[in-house]
Amino acid sequence: MDKIFKKIAEELNIREAQVEATVKLIDEGNTIPFIARYRKEVTGNLSDETLRDLDERLKYLRNLEARKEEIIRLIDEQGKLTDELTVKIASTMVLSELEDIYRPFKPKKRTKATIAKEKGLEPLSQIIYLQMEKNSIYEVAKEYINEEKGVNNEDEAIAGALDIIAENIADNSDYRKKIKSFCFREAVISSKTTKEEEKSAYEMYYDYSEPILKMPSHRILAINRGEKEEFLKVKLEKPEDKIIDYLKKQVIRDYKSQFAEMLENTINDAWKRLIEPSIEREIRSDLTEKAEVQAIKVFGKNAKQLLMQPPIKNMTVMGFDPAYRTGCKIAVIDKTGKLLATTTVYPTEPQNDVEGAKKVLKDLIVKLQVNMIAIGNGTASRESEMFVSDMIKEIDGEIYYAIVSEAGASVYSASKLATEEYPDINVSLRGAISIARRLQDPLSELVKIDPKAIGVGQYQHDVNQKKLSESLTGVVEDAVNSVGVDVNTATPSLLSYVSGINMSIAKNIVKYRDENGELKQRKDLLKVPKLGPAAYKQCAGFIRIFDGKNPLEVTAVHPESYEVAEKLLTNLGYSVEILKEKSKLEEVKTALSKVDVSKTADELQVGSLTLKDIIEELSKPGRDPRESMPKPILRSDVLKFDDLQEGMTLTGTVRNVIDFGAFIDIGVKHDGLVHISEMADRFIRNPSEVVSVGDVVKVKVIGIDREKQKVKLSMKV
Repeated sequence: MDKIFKKIAEELNIREAQVEATVKLIDEGNTIPFIARYRKEVTGNLSDETLRDLDERLKYLRNLEARKEEIIRLIDEQGKLTDELTVKIASTMVLSELEDIYRPFKPKKRTKATIAKEKGLEPLSQIIYLQMEKNSIYEVAKEYINEEKGVNNEDEAIAGALDIIAENIADNSDYRKKIKSFCFREAVISSKTTKEEEKSAYEMYYDYSEPILKMPSHRILAINRGEKEEFLKVKLEKPEDKIIDYLKKQVIRDYKSQFAEMLENTINDAWKRLIEPSIEREIRSDLTEKAEVQAIKVFGKNAKQLLMQPPIKNMTVMGFDPAYRTGCKIAVIDKTGKLLATTTVYPTEPQNDVEGAKKVLKDLIVKLQVNMIAIGNGTASRESEMFVSDMIKEIDGEIYYAIVSEAGASVYSASKLATEEYPDINVSLRGAISIARRLQDPLSELVKIDPKAIGVGQYQHDVNQKKLSESLTGVVEDAVNSVGVDVNTATPSLLSYVSGINMSIAKNIVKYRDENGELKQRKDLLKVPKLGPAAYKQCAGFIRIFDGKNPLEVTAVHPESYEVAEKLLTNLGYSVEILKEKSKLEEVKTALSKVDVSKTADELQVGSLTLKDIIEELSKPGRDPRESMPKPILRSDVLKFDDLQEGMTLTGTVRNVIDFGAFIDIGVKHDGLVHISEMADRFIRNPSEVVSVGDVVKVKVIGIDREKQKVKLSMKV
């Protein structure tokens, strides 16, 4: 275990004691959000991101240790375990290297080498490999002729012995490790098209090569996809001469001996027939795995930013789900998210009933006092935007629209959850409800959708789906718990992401709420079936109860710290009830800002980090942390693609951040691309150093491709 702690500490650049303390908390059943928020003193203030990395590496290394034990047992059962081999296995910290060590001992299908061993040629292979025999090897080989076993002459005996040597060379873990290092340093990946005349998304890879050392993850995944879709033929060009020379130096002891030429031929055979195909597969697999890790990281970061978009509060919202032939679906929801009305209008092709659609929607807007229109960004979005822009000019009073990502809305519409929420509403209309709610409260709505369907990132359908799902579940958990959840209004989908609460308990909470009315204090959760003290400890601090018995319960102060919070306020001359008086909050905030944290922490017998968090929460009771995030751009007019000119400066919203840049919604049909080289006047390694999903940025138009409807943008305004 100490070895694991040390390894994780080195990788994450933290202290070994931090790792050990965190692992103890994880093993006790504490969740990552709980540890990150309420055990800062224990972990040394590790962030939720670092804690998730630690948890992931812990699982990997523990699985590695279990595999080591299994391999030692399997080799020992064969009677081939040595002290040297045991030490070698124990010191290995990479699973692929461990499997290479086990390779020679792994049960194989019948190969040339196993057939040769069955013929009794293994001792002859040892004689040739040791290269110490002074007599002619053909004389020695005569002893191994055995017609019953299929060895008819000296040449067949020697050929079989060399097959055994070839396999031994191919299975040698040290050789394989060195060959892989040569390849990772010097190999080049190349791709050629299989469909010369056909246009595709892979055109830049139709005649392409790049050293794998420099290849970014998005290009690895693009080439993989092009190969899978049979647009590309991909080849790994390896430093073959260097590899063969290395193997010769390891195997051939005397280039003048009778064994030199036959061993040289055997090395070439081992390389071409056995090593090269498997090494290529493993290197491609390693490259893909690393690219997937990066892609999942990018996807997770973007998803968190999207989930943390600020809600549009106290507004009645009209959801507008654009379409052509089947009509645009409309849903109006009130300030609490309750559905008020649905309809379908046909302002787009082929009906083009603009005036009829305007009349229906204007009546709804006036009657239901709609403040905001949320337009989905899918098919017919820009035509719908032009229609909405023209319509709101004809309406008295302030009304705006915003473009909302509708990724995953159709997945939600047809889901079991949507059917439970809206059993009497047509599937096609549920998408409009989802679009409206995404603008009103993105987090509460997006948690209803499989995170993979949110649609921010690169190649999310090409990566390891289990790892992607685990990563995104963690991202959603962190987002939900950092915001906190109003237990009296939250859906089961939202509650199920709260630390310590699963979907079964979430449904029990809603059922309890429906049967007994609103919860008045966090302790009421203990009355919910299956929610025991352990789950309560994990979830309590992330639950919010507005207008309840205890004003602390609109904050993230954990029940275990209520006494500390109350004493702190008492020392300042207040009671917790002061938190209910909005007019006094600024006064309390000023008093709290003057607290000597170190001295007060000692007096109250609490950790400084915990006390800082308590002070922060008491300074802004009930405040939504998303309020500090960039607000969505609210528009009242539309920009046509034809209006774009090079040199124009525009305001846009970052919709997606990828390895090579960011896509910006500037209000035309397709998002514009800011390449990483156009993001700043300084060198940046990754676009996420500069922008995040949801950021509102100023950009300059630097290129327009009217045929492909593509826009190049620069942030060097």
